[in-house]
Amino acid sequence: MDKKEEQKHILRHEITYGERASDSLTRFAGSWLFIFSFLIFMIIWISINVYMWRNQWDPYPFILLNLILSCLAAIQAPIILMSQNREEQKNKIRLEYDYHVNRKAEREIQQVQKQLERIERKLR
Repeated sequence: MDKKEEQKHILRHEITYGERASDSLTRFAGSWLFIFSFLIFMIIWISINVYMWRNQWDPYPFILLNLILSCLAAIQAPIILMSQNREEQKNKIRLEYDYHVNRKAEREIQQVQKQLERIERKLR
């Protein structure tokens, strides 16, 4: 498969389940809904542990909460990077395509300009 066929294939290929999942997670994880819901989750977690002195499952300094946050970041970061890499690959192909279209348009404009110059010379 040559380069142009590969580019066309990448632009129109059906995305896999993993790619679809990473795109969905990236959209959700980068939203205000996620930020506010996770902020509420952390406030509830800390409030329960601070105000319920008995039966604290995660006493101050909230080591279990820190573990959850670290695991979330460790899983979320590479998934978001995968989605960004896919977008970057698609953008690169689009830019190459635009470049080729612009080069073709430039050649056609130069041909039209030459024809106009020939017509102008004949009219003189």
